[in-house]
Amino acid sequence: MSEFGDEVRRLMTDQGLSVRELARRSHWDSSHLSKVLNGRKPVTPALVAAIGDALGAREELTALAADAIPAAPSANGVRVTAAHQGPVAPELVDYFRGQLPGHYQADMFLGPRHLIPTVKTQAELIIQLVQGAGAGVRRDLLGVGAAYAALLGWLYQDAGDLQSSGHWRDLTLALAHRSSDAQLVSYALTNKAMMAVDLGDGRAVVDFAQAALAGQVRLCPKVRVLALQHEAQGFAMLKDRAEADRLMDTAETLTERVDDDYPWGNACRRTPAYVQVQRATCYGRTGRPADAADAAALWDQIQAAMPEAQRRDNAVFHVRQAAVLAVLPDPERVTSIAAGAAGLVQETGSARLRRELLALRGPARGWAHTPAGRELGEIIASIA
Repeated sequence: MSEFGDEVRRLMTDQGLSVRELARRSHWDSSHLSKVLNGRKPVTPALVAAIGDALGAREELTALAADAIPAAPSANGVRVTAAHQGPVAPELVDYFRGQLPGHYQADMFLGPRHLIPTVKTQAELIIQLVQGAGAGVRRDLLGVGAAYAALLGWLYQDAGDLQSSGHWRDLTLALAHRSSDAQLVSYALTNKAMMAVDLGDGRAVVDFAQAALAGQVRLCPKVRVLALQHEAQGFAMLKDRAEADRLMDTAETLTERVDDDYPWGNACRRTPAYVQVQRATCYGRTGRPADAADAAALWDQIQAAMPEAQRRDNAVFHVRQAAVLAVLPDPERVTSIAAGAAGLVQETGSARLRRELLALRGPARGWAHTPAGRELGEIIASIA
């Protein structure tokens, strides 16, 4: 461990930092940090990450410390090292919570391929810290750990790895229950509903969403909006547009009241015209030509309000519009949209976008042998 300590001291000298200042920046106890640097306490992955981030040398320090950190056993598929030695600073909760908005933003630009390793490492570090934290800090860490697990479940789902997504979705629910946060438990159930959408199980979507809404009088508006829109998606998958509309109408009345400080589940804040996006998606799920026409009109309104920077989400929404245009049909617009979205599939690694593109073959079957249909076939073949 002397090599690790020596390198940390060198970086501290270069940056003019004392042990106390490094402890402040890394949100760690200064006495414990001093003992680690002097070789009197073992180093842990969480401490390496915190010091590395504070000094701007996380990758370098992680490599130096690798041989000194015991190999991690696996528990239920989650890499968990031995419990953190020494006090767990409450500031670490804020440290991890503060990084979540940046991860969500990075997901919009990068997609899952580049983000999964970072988020997975941090989720595992949080779970490790939980093992040694005192009761109050542990409960807060469980809450932020559930948020990281939920994000990781989404990233794996977007990447098309539903087995890993299912594992992290289950862990989200377990951590949420341990945190005793009713809002987080309901949010975790909406995440289970989200996965059931991709599994094509409309009844399960409805069941999870309704479970999330149990005792909804105590739920904050954001959680209710998320659960209501997922319940609407489930009913749309079951061909019940009237019930889907009713649920989306209720969700729409709540969106302006979303004002909580939770760092998770903020798609309804980040996405312009969020409720209309979900409503248009519902109309597309019923498979009825009349609903497809209504969805196409809604998508035209929505696209005008979407910021260009959200390329991956915009592409997904465009392809959903293409799916309803294929039913009407409007072959030229369908192929134009598909061509624009295909390039992002390889760039972002978004299996969700690939899946939406591949699904165009169904509604486009009636004009598959036209010039536009053959062009669409070539575009789909390029990403299949």
